[in-house]
Amino acid sequence: MDFEDIESIAVLGAGNMGHGIAEVAALAGYDVQMRDIKDEFVQNGYDQIEWSLNKLAEKEQISQEEADASLDRVTPLVDMEEAVGDVDIVIEAVPEKMEIKKDVYEEVEEYAPEEALFATNTSSLSITELSEVTERPEQFCGMHFFNPPVQMPLVEVISGAHSSDETLDAVEELAEAFDKTPVRVRKDSPGFIVNRILVPLMNEATWLVHDDEATVAEVDSTTKFDMGLPMGSFELSDQVGADVGLHVLEYMHEVLGDAYAPCPLLEEKVENEELGKKTGKGFYDYENGGVDIPSDAGREDIENRLLAVMANEVGKLVENDVAPVSDIDEAVMLGGGFPKGPAKLADESGLESLVETLGSAHEETGAARYELSEGLESAAAEGGFYDSDDEDGADYEVIEVTHPEEYVAQVAIDRPHQMNTISPEVMDELADAVDRLSEDDDVRSILLTGAGDRAFSAGADVQAMASNATPLEAIKLSRKGQETFGKLEACPMPVVAAIDGYALGGGMELATCADMRIATGRSELGQPEHNLGLLPGWGGTQRLANIVGEGRAKEIIFTAERYDAAEMADYGFINEVVGNDELDDRALELASDLAAGPPVAQELTKKAMLAGRDDTDAGLEVEAQAFGHLIGTDDVMEGITAFMGDGEPDFQGK
Repeated sequence: MDFEDIESIAVLGAGNMGHGIAEVAALAGYDVQMRDIKDEFVQNGYDQIEWSLNKLAEKEQISQEEADASLDRVTPLVDMEEAVGDVDIVIEAVPEKMEIKKDVYEEVEEYAPEEALFATNTSSLSITELSEVTERPEQFCGMHFFNPPVQMPLVEVISGAHSSDETLDAVEELAEAFDKTPVRVRKDSPGFIVNRILVPLMNEATWLVHDDEATVAEVDSTTKFDMGLPMGSFELSDQVGADVGLHVLEYMHEVLGDAYAPCPLLEEKVENEELGKKTGKGFYDYENGGVDIPSDAGREDIENRLLAVMANEVGKLVENDVAPVSDIDEAVMLGGGFPKGPAKLADESGLESLVETLGSAHEETGAARYELSEGLESAAAEGGFYDSDDEDGADYEVIEVTHPEEYVAQVAIDRPHQMNTISPEVMDELADAVDRLSEDDDVRSILLTGAGDRAFSAGADVQAMASNATPLEAIKLSRKGQETFGKLEACPMPVVAAIDGYALGGGMELATCADMRIATGRSELGQPEHNLGLLPGWGGTQRLANIVGEGRAKEIIFTAERYDAAEMADYGFINEVVGNDELDDRALELASDLAAGPPVAQELTKKAMLAGRDDTDAGLEVEAQAFGHLIGTDDVMEGITAFMGDGEPDFQGK
């Protein structure tokens, strides 16, 4: 079956994952049959969908009409034949037990149409083994959503040994239709990509505590504040549930061997029913204070050990052709919320030192989990998982600089998994890029964008800013942002900001530094800092008023409301509103048009305008001096000649 043929979907299971998947499918416009084994189960799932859709409408992420229409597309059912008898794809999300899933597929096979595709939402179990229960293993694959499905952007599309390319392609396209990012897992391997990285990481953290090499506080401080992961390892374990982590580890241990032997401390937690938040106690006690992670208790040796274990898992995935390095990093960033992928983190730390860390640990303990993988050994010999050569002399991690047209440089904040939020590292790389581009004679305009279609930039990276909580550090951070954004505003060439999705807080301040702004109709803009008791700290209190006037600027900042693109166009902030699918072409067209203009005149015009903001006389003087400078340039002669001859000028910046 091709993707275009998919119109109706059955979701089996109405629990957290099942009702979340059903909601995602309904929001995408599909008719959904949601089935569970009891009326009370399926009704509870239906009620949860209704609550979630109303919340989305309340937050104005969708309209109430869209919420109501989506709910109408979901049919709660108990009868299996009625649920799957006339659908194009069955997405199974029943409990993570092999025998339960096999029983379900035996029943589904009896009623589902011959051409229907089967996709299992398993997080670690064998796709191949499940597919062989059916009479259509080539029409079977994994479709692993992350919790909660409505919010998490990743879907792992997993190939079983028998899965056809047509099936995998159709399911990938379906994931994209759900507004998710699919990552192909090429080979059926326990844990697939994300859990194959996260679960051994959590297991190693537990071994460190079990062996009295570190405390829970030291490990979580290291992972959360030194490594920049969204949660501490034990915080994450408590969130997921120790029983869930142990179940995945036991399966990995059974299939992959002793390197995945569960730590006895984890087994002890499960035996004592200290599973985490859901039982009130895990590695943290949620009835007496909950999670309290110190920001300054991290240790370098802990970081090295955890990075080494992650790098080793990346090596295993690569050597076994489960996924290429770039896909591994993308999946872990999207599914695990990592600021960078594990391969990037490992490369930055240095693979040679991580190999040494594994070697020392293996020599001391003899543990199989420290045996060096061929993939990591090979990557270390080659100098890293990634090619470190960079033709422009700049190796950026969180921004991307490309040249889509002659004389145009596109600078994209490349953190779609974190809504392109702005961290100190983004500032550093952006400042460096602007400096480089300003000195490049082959760049005459800059196109500023955000990766993906969810956000230009949703503001400051709160997690990354956590270490700057003192007044002195906050002042330094504000000045750093002001200086970085000021470079963009003052650079010699025109800057176009192409806004798609959210441009909030620091993201809107970044757009304010551009000379012109284009936005899609679905974009949302605003300065919400007053909702946090803060103010725009990267130049927003000054620049915004210069664009929209002081009255409008105060309205936008004081109310802390969100505005759609049309409203911001009325205010004079947005120069042009375009269709959601037209932004890339129109923004590049504008940037190219500006790049064709007279570069010296554009640079001096910007200088005159900036100088005149605080002092009109100073601005007029700069303007006069610039006019005098320009009148003798080759560009002016080129412009006059082209005008007289009714042609197009070819400005050379001379």
